[in-house]
Amino acid sequence: MSILPIEITPKSLFYKIIIAVATVFLIALMFPKGESIESNVTEGTIWLHDDLIAQFSFPIIKAKDVYQRELSAAEESIYPVFIDNVGIEKQSIDSINSYSRYLLEVFDNNIAKDILETINPTFLSSKSFTKFQSIRLKERNLVQTKGPKLRELFATARFVLIRVYKKAILSITSSEKTRDSIAVRVGNVDRIRIINNYRFYNDVRDEAARQTARLNYPDDIESALLEYTVHFLVPNLVYNSKLTEEEIGQARNNVSKYSGIVNENERIIGTHERITKETKLKIESYKEAKGDTVAAGGLVLQFLGKFLHIALLLGLLGVYLVLLRKKIFNENNKLILISLIFVFVSFITYLVNQIDVQAPIQFLIFIPAASMLFTIIFDSRMGFFSTIILALIAGALRGNDYTFATMNLIAGGLSVYTVRDIKNRSQIFRSFLIILLGYFLSIIAFGLERFAPVDQMLVEFAFAGSNALISPVLTYGLLIFFEKMFSITTDLTLLELSNFDRPLLKELARKTPGTFNHSMTIGTMAESAAEKVGANPLLARVGAYYHDIGKTIAPQNYVENQLDNQNLHENLNPEESVQLIVNHVKEGIRLGTENNLPQEIIDFIPMHHGTATMTYFFEKAKKLYGEDKVNIDDYRYPGPKPNSREASIIMLADGCESAARSIEEPDNDKVENVIDGIFSARIDDGQLDDSPLTFQDIAYMKESFLNILLSQHYRRIRYPKQDELEKGANEEKDK
Repeated sequence: MSILPIEITPKSLFYKIIIAVATVFLIALMFPKGESIESNVTEGTIWLHDDLIAQFSFPIIKAKDVYQRELSAAEESIYPVFIDNVGIEKQSIDSINSYSRYLLEVFDNNIAKDILETINPTFLSSKSFTKFQSIRLKERNLVQTKGPKLRELFATARFVLIRVYKKAILSITSSEKTRDSIAVRVGNVDRIRIINNYRFYNDVRDEAARQTARLNYPDDIESALLEYTVHFLVPNLVYNSKLTEEEIGQARNNVSKYSGIVNENERIIGTHERITKETKLKIESYKEAKGDTVAAGGLVLQFLGKFLHIALLLGLLGVYLVLLRKKIFNENNKLILISLIFVFVSFITYLVNQIDVQAPIQFLIFIPAASMLFTIIFDSRMGFFSTIILALIAGALRGNDYTFATMNLIAGGLSVYTVRDIKNRSQIFRSFLIILLGYFLSIIAFGLERFAPVDQMLVEFAFAGSNALISPVLTYGLLIFFEKMFSITTDLTLLELSNFDRPLLKELARKTPGTFNHSMTIGTMAESAAEKVGANPLLARVGAYYHDIGKTIAPQNYVENQLDNQNLHENLNPEESVQLIVNHVKEGIRLGTENNLPQEIIDFIPMHHGTATMTYFFEKAKKLYGEDKVNIDDYRYPGPKPNSREASIIMLADGCESAARSIEEPDNDKVENVIDGIFSARIDDGQLDDSPLTFQDIAYMKESFLNILLSQHYRRIRYPKQDELEKGANEEKDK
């Protein structure tokens, strides 16, 4: 019996090293850039280190909220910049006079048919132009005498334009957001003027419409006149967004990021002093200044330190896997899965570090989700150990934030135990309250310790509640993804496969009742034995349910399903019988593959026989052909031998249960002797050479099998006249 379930080849070890180095490298890249990482400081706590003395002079960086307020104030101090169009009023009036004379000449020269081609179309719409043309033609033909004259209309337009220009006009409308004053730029000089001294463009246009309406012209003439007048209405003051943005940018640049300076050899904070808001700013400014002064060589050494930092933490997990969880360590796909979860959580931590908001968004790093994933995919020990390492790594990425690491260690650790004995997928969502409790108690503990205000703690409660709510949902979604992506069989998958409504199990119960009953008994034996030897009880039980599903193809080939007590193998030669028996292994693998059974379950089908000899047919062949003419290898199952505790348990349980069923009047000694014989035969035949079982495990399994088989084959007292009942039943049967 071997120690390792899978041999580690040099090539396999090379891949493991690549996975480990890549994981450490990616996480190390996510450390805060340019800072000398020493320890995170929290306002309100006590400085427990020696006096912190500045090794050089450095500026004190303002608090982010203070700096943002000053930037906002600088922006608000800037007035929108308008360019003064000097003389634009006179130009507009001269333009309307010139264009009116031009139109009169055009109409008088009777070139109406080409008029639209000679006149700039942007000056006047075709509809308005046609109206003016019609008025002029009627004047010329003396058809109309009561309507307005065209020269009168043009004079009216000039009059309205002069009236609205009495006050300077802004290029913006009254609905646009603006300040109570504006900056009027003349040359290179800005003069601040009250905006009420000017009129908005839309107000001036409305005034022109009212002036035109007072003349009581027909609607179509009034519309044409207003359009003609407004065309020459050009604002005196034009808003310039580019100049305004330049002024805002200059004002922002004038806001200093620093609030003071700490001189060389000045004490920043003394030992046992409380960290105030001001000293916290000094410490953080000092850390950043130290990072800025590091040369290129120093940055390389700093990255090397980060790399070693993460390597040491993940190395603890690696040692745990090598020494105590060899099966996980031997499977590269599971190592890749572990790496992805660690890198994913680290990346989320990195993104949170980049977001500059005044809110405790660090609670949106979903370490409890990772804890639950590790527990469901592997087990609670792996889940808790991974949570410790993950919390420490996330705390390191947060600037060695002890408070953050501890809070997530508590919440993540509690979440492990909520899914430790998970029975269905909906149980994941019950973790919400436990995660919430872990965060709430941690926030209260650290909040009281640092004299945090109540409103700050309430905000942290809200973000922690979001984490507790989202973590189960994230776990559920990622679990399905990982199960499919990495072909991983979790306990949840096994529980679903143990449902007797599954098609394969329904067929097994319907077509092969004897095999089904045999499988159920083996499932009970395997589960009990697995608990004794530290194997996976659920995997062993489900493997037992499916180990003989190939017998559903030809149930009559197997004695437990031959209800008429006629064994067809009595009429077959040994070679034919062997082929029929071996077929249930091949058919079982085919059925398992077609029904998408996990590979862990399919492995039970060939491994529960290993390469054992079909003794009955081998002995029959020796009697028929002579011992010298029979090759024992022709009467063996194809294998492979079992290479896991669970598969080994099924092999031994299958042999013991089948042998015990043939015992007449079973008692403790008979059953125990049968169990000892089966175990010895399998060991002597080398069937457990690849198994991780120990001799101590063998002893535990024998005891477990004995108890269950005795309970399965217990004696009943004979009822009065039972002989007569049995005889009567037989006689009735003969009739």
